[in-house]
Amino acid sequence: MKKHNFSAGPCILPQEVFQKASEAVLNFNNDHLSILEISHRSKPFVDVMEKARSLALELLGLEGKGYKALFLQGGASMQFLMTAYNLLENKAAYLNTGTWSDKAIKEAKLFGELVEVASSKDKNFTYIPKGYNIPTDADYFHCTSNNTIFGTQIKHFPETEVPMVCDMSSDIFSRQLDFSKFDLIYAGAQKNMGPAGTTLVVVKEEILGKVSRTIPSMLDYKVHLGKDSMFNTPAVFPVYVSMLTLEWLKNFGGIAAIEKINEQKSTLLYNEVDRNPLFAGVVATEDRSHMNTTFTLTNDSLSETFDAMCKEAGINGLNGHRSVGGYRASMYNALPVESVQVLVAVMQALEKKA
Repeated sequence: MKKHNFSAGPCILPQEVFQKASEAVLNFNNDHLSILEISHRSKPFVDVMEKARSLALELLGLEGKGYKALFLQGGASMQFLMTAYNLLENKAAYLNTGTWSDKAIKEAKLFGELVEVASSKDKNFTYIPKGYNIPTDADYFHCTSNNTIFGTQIKHFPETEVPMVCDMSSDIFSRQLDFSKFDLIYAGAQKNMGPAGTTLVVVKEEILGKVSRTIPSMLDYKVHLGKDSMFNTPAVFPVYVSMLTLEWLKNFGGIAAIEKINEQKSTLLYNEVDRNPLFAGVVATEDRSHMNTTFTLTNDSLSETFDAMCKEAGINGLNGHRSVGGYRASMYNALPVESVQVLVAVMQALEKKA
């Protein structure tokens, strides 16, 4: 039976990427060696790393604009620490829109004064704050573009004179933005780019080297840039699969093409959530995420029936995050429209049965 994978991450990736990656595990580059065993210093893998970094900048429209791409380790959680280590000299401004920005704030407080410019914690992160002021003397402003747990997404980013840092772990490469508005972007691979194990960092070089503290080598962006993401042994396989996924996206038509599909999927599901009296949305309508649709049953007694119907239809990973409950349909780039249609059909079948 075909599975419809709505997992929040690690998540669905394109089938052709799985096929190419599985072949490379057995025989990479026709060298009769596995991608898992070749030297990360060998030309075949150096070429992989360079192509992955180049594709990231190309797809984001940042080539020739002073940016460099890195593939690092430690997930977005390590970037909570590294951004502050490298950029926070006196004061930083943070927008708090969910669990992950909350964690980023916790790490940044270790390095200097922190101003929380706005927070949606008062309503359990079910909306995106607007109309806040960013201090002009802040070293940088940090935000999280999409909130996987709660299902909110920033639709309009603020205009600010200070460098803007964004955690785009769960919606990078999914929608068109003017990415040159951001001075540093980071994203764990395991949503729209690859398997868990590597993290993309895209940084404008001119913002680095301005803090007075000594930064440990492994946490210093400049060190990693100087070594082209090869300061230490990189996550070879996750970088390779990320490269394959970025190739797939480029061949698909890039971000502009995939954004249309993502809007089609989210519109289809949100329309059913709003129409069907057995379901209810969780977050403010204007802040709904195109990547993670959160919803609940209006009658909890139907949950066992709905769960069984989803299982029978091959739907996987629909449960909401353990901290909020309910349901969450994660619709990343590689999820086909067909999978959303199957979920909507199950929701309609439940309505007829109830």
